[in-house]
Amino acid sequence: MPVSVAAVSILALTSCADRAGGGEEAAYPTEDITMVVPYDAGGASDLSARTLAAELETELDVSVIVENRSGGAGSVGLDYLASQDADGYTLGYLPVETVMLGHQGYDIDPADFDPLGQIVSVPATIAVPADSEYETLDDLLEAAESEELSVSNSGTGSIWQAATTALNEEAGTQLSPVPFDGGAPAVNAAIGGQVDAVVAGVSETAVAAEDGRLRVLAILDDERADVMPDVPTAEELGHDVSIGGWGAIGAPAGLSEETRDVLVDAMSAAAESDAFVELIEDSGNIPVNVSPEEFQPFYEEENSRFESLFAEE
Repeated sequence: MPVSVAAVSILALTSCADRAGGGEEAAYPTEDITMVVPYDAGGASDLSARTLAAELETELDVSVIVENRSGGAGSVGLDYLASQDADGYTLGYLPVETVMLGHQGYDIDPADFDPLGQIVSVPATIAVPADSEYETLDDLLEAAESEELSVSNSGTGSIWQAATTALNEEAGTQLSPVPFDGGAPAVNAAIGGQVDAVVAGVSETAVAAEDGRLRVLAILDDERADVMPDVPTAEELGHDVSIGGWGAIGAPAGLSEETRDVLVDAMSAAAESDAFVELIEDSGNIPVNVSPEEFQPFYEEENSRFESLFAEE
């Protein structure tokens, strides 16, 4: 049977393609990547993820599209991320709540994610209204030994609620967590005198402290914060409490080694970029570039830590 000209042309093109590429698929990535953020747009986590995503576009030469899926203290977005294919085309911002929510009744398992590295550290602060009678952390804690004091936070299940619990465990106090829908409303509640104090990230309290609306009593971290160097740590004041937020980038568990290597290299370069470092520092948080090999043990330790903390509530 005679072979048509069209068929010959197709065979020739296929042969050329096989010789040029060895019959192999193009190297990852070849299409746009989605970056899931488990919070609303505009917050500190969202800004961190968006800035990193912009830098990843340069490194990977594809678009990285941020998709906000908020709700349930981050559980909605994390659950969605865990359900996606582990093909490298869906990534996500992993907040500290990733290792907390499963111990608070949410169906979130840290093992469902492949962390690709930590990008930011978020020290906690405890602050009071500027006209508060509590001048120091000891003033606040001493009062809370005999009476219940209200402390706002960014939501049920959040790291800032857990920080309040940690203070109660260490100091034997009655600080009562009051959840709000995000860090900004929680800080505003303290500024307006609706609560006795607020526990929030340093980036959320620094501006209000600088303009005289809040008095930050302590940093709940191992070191003082650069944006408020005169504020002591809780440990300096005799209270062994060091707790705070962090952010990492991750993917659904099961990435291939080749895809994982490409992403880790690109993420490390993005986390070192001037644009990303400047954004994080300007917010009062701490930019970091922690490899997945270094981050994994910390990730597991944090999971165990919060399992113990919530078991004691």
